[in-house]
Amino acid sequence: MGVLNATPDSFSDGGKFNRIDAALQRIEEMIQQGATIIDIGGESTRPYAPVVEESEETNRVIPILESAVSRFSDQVLFSIDTTKYGVAERALNAGALIVNDVSGLQKSPAMAGLVASFNAAYILVHAQGSPQDMQNNPSYMHTVTDIVNFLAQRSLLLQREGVEHIIVDPGIGFGKTLNHNLQIIAGLDKVVEIGFPVLLGASRKSMFDQLLDGREVEGRLAGTLAAHYHGLMQGVRILRVHDVQEASDSVQVFKALQVAKQTE
Repeated sequence: MGVLNATPDSFSDGGKFNRIDAALQRIEEMIQQGATIIDIGGESTRPYAPVVEESEETNRVIPILESAVSRFSDQVLFSIDTTKYGVAERALNAGALIVNDVSGLQKSPAMAGLVASFNAAYILVHAQGSPQDMQNNPSYMHTVTDIVNFLAQRSLLLQREGVEHIIVDPGIGFGKTLNHNLQIIAGLDKVVEIGFPVLLGASRKSMFDQLLDGREVEGRLAGTLAAHYHGLMQGVRILRVHDVQEASDSVQVFKALQVAKQTE
């Protein structure tokens, strides 16, 4: 899953792709590099990011999505990264097939019925709090168990609402300390056991800044790839990434090694 931020303030690439021409060029590049899903977002979910009004978020993402769907829908699936019902509805009408909701239905519970009505897929993300307060001393009794229980319970709610296509994401960096994030990545096999495809979104996250002595965003690729590889070993199915070519290469090597292991 390649990330396309139509925002001025996202931590990794804010301001680069909020024009339609630049966004389409980047989408085409990511497809060529191996992306099979493009996740388009119009509101930064980095810690302490300001809230964006629904009208502004809609204006940022819908023109890009409409143009992208008309050009690339036969090559890639489109996902809308939003917590807002109205933005999700506009995006689904424009051709998005996936809703990536980092609030895990906590902001817009009616999102479940909306997704079901379009027979779309829903990415259920675990987050403790909102981007505005999620890093204010997050705590868990048992990190992985608490997150698995949340995802399992919300998945049942989604199914009761008629959502048939569910992807779960433990939410690296969304209300977690460095130690929480490490525990989650180390315990991804427990998330896989829930029974739905698991998405790992660790790309360029601040945990690598903490682990690697103040590493800036552009220097976090190696750490990201290490986390991705560990996730793949435990059964993760989708990687949400900024560096599509490098992620595609690592997945290709991983698959080749798995085949070699089975045929030795």
